[in-house]
Amino acid sequence: MKTVQTINELQNFLDSNKGKSIGFVPTMGYLHEGHLALLTKAREQNDIVVSSIFVNPAQFGPNEDLDRYPRDIEHDTELATKAGIDVLFVPPVNEMYPSESGITIHAGELSTKLCGESRPGHFDGVLKVITKLFHLIQPTKAYFGQKDAQQLAIIETFVKAYNFPVQIERVSTVREADGLAKSSRNVFLSEKERAEAIHLYKGLTISTEIWRETKDISLAISEGKRYIEQNTSGKIDYLEALAYPNLQSDFNHAEQILFATAVFFENARLIDNIIVDVKGV
Repeated sequence: MKTVQTINELQNFLDSNKGKSIGFVPTMGYLHEGHLALLTKAREQNDIVVSSIFVNPAQFGPNEDLDRYPRDIEHDTELATKAGIDVLFVPPVNEMYPSESGITIHAGELSTKLCGESRPGHFDGVLKVITKLFHLIQPTKAYFGQKDAQQLAIIETFVKAYNFPVQIERVSTVREADGLAKSSRNVFLSEKERAEAIHLYKGLTISTEIWRETKDISLAISEGKRYIEQNTSGKIDYLEALAYPNLQSDFNHAEQILFATAVFFENARLIDNIIVDVKGV
């Protein structure tokens, strides 16, 4: 595996592999099994696999955890090597953002729901860095985890609306044995909170089961919230159901429904979701 830090080094590598299919996995590092699932799928489906590690300041708000975001480049490099990727792009901030152009990208209505409601500008920052990375790497396929379902929906919509020549591949959420979704932020949980965190997924499961039985969205949401409130010390930011991937509240023509939650613990905000197929239910 080759590690590069500059755009020139990256493009020299890509120029030497022209004509080959490229799988791309963008990350912010602190890799875990969820990232490895993305890398493994990319390795299976492409001639060349490129991954990036870049803690993108554009997607962090003024009071968010940019400085606290966990970093371990040595461990990341070891895992990326074991995953068999070809090149790891680890640019410093001034390489990705050497100057401020004044031109911005707005994620629009999809960014005003769920996580975006309490994180204004977050998804604008995501699209900013994804646009740059897609242009630099020009991947055949790019891989994103379902755990960040709103991000996935926005990127899928963005790519389709603006004719990016890349295929977006969804990869299922990777979970611990007890059901907790893998996340870089899990390291910030206390022992007590770690034990409680499994109830986010259980609460979502309760919501989906009630919806399957009753088709009553309001009841499904209220029972899911009640379960999480009774079984965790966390504060619920949201637990909602939306049509997927358009993230609308009109379910009449929905083929899938997203049940999603975010919960604040003392030093971490965790998200999780379940996507339910409507057809045949």
